[in-house]
Amino acid sequence: MSTAVVTNAPNKAVLKAEFTLFRREAGSLIGILLFPIALLVILGSIPSFREVDPGLGGIRLVDAYVPVTVLLAMIAGGIQSMPPIITGYRERGVLRRMSTTPVRPSALLSAQMAIHGAAIVLGAALCLAVGRIAFDVALPRQLAGYLLALALSVVVALSLGALIASRARTTKISNAIGTVVFFPAMFCAGVWVPVQAMPDALAHIVELTPFGAAAQALNQAMAGDWPGWSHLLVLAVWAVGLSGAAARWFRWE
Repeated sequence: MSTAVVTNAPNKAVLKAEFTLFRREAGSLIGILLFPIALLVILGSIPSFREVDPGLGGIRLVDAYVPVTVLLAMIAGGIQSMPPIITGYRERGVLRRMSTTPVRPSALLSAQMAIHGAAIVLGAALCLAVGRIAFDVALPRQLAGYLLALALSVVVALSLGALIASRARTTKISNAIGTVVFFPAMFCAGVWVPVQAMPDALAHIVELTPFGAAAQALNQAMAGDWPGWSHLLVLAVWAVGLSGAAARWFRWE
């Protein structure tokens, strides 16, 4: 028991310190918490977005965009916010110096993933709340299925971010890779065209991507259906593959 206490104490200190630094990073908070909500408010303020669209199965565009903004919080946190922080620590030798102390570098990575995961979940909750309060968007009718799809999607986003951090040698490279991945991820999430409104051939391709599958799974749970097992399987495969690749290729120095 005493060994566990000694081991956990430094980890808690790292988590507390990283959380304090994260709160001071306005850019990260804006990307994860405010940007998705701002997009939802702008789109929801367009009258045509509040009208029922037969092409979307009888729902409104604003209804379809709430899951999209939830995914935007994940993309911003996992792809753009977390990787530069971890890469910066490696670039400045922080991880190398930590390896000589009782605090293991893995504690820092775990803290970053926990903090960004919590911020993503908070961003998702805010998107759902704003959608409900401002535009009368129904809350997820299949709550258990929604939470499962959300959890898998968060794991995918953080694993993708960890993979980017594992391959990028410098912060500049990390930012460049994040930017390159950011726009295809947004497209697959349905930012420009909701996945359910895409042509069938394109939609089937997009559904094989992590955020395309996540968009469909979240939409189905919002409507009251259990997310398609094919979408959940795609998310699970991506989560295992990305996390495994990140663990294999990650370097502390």
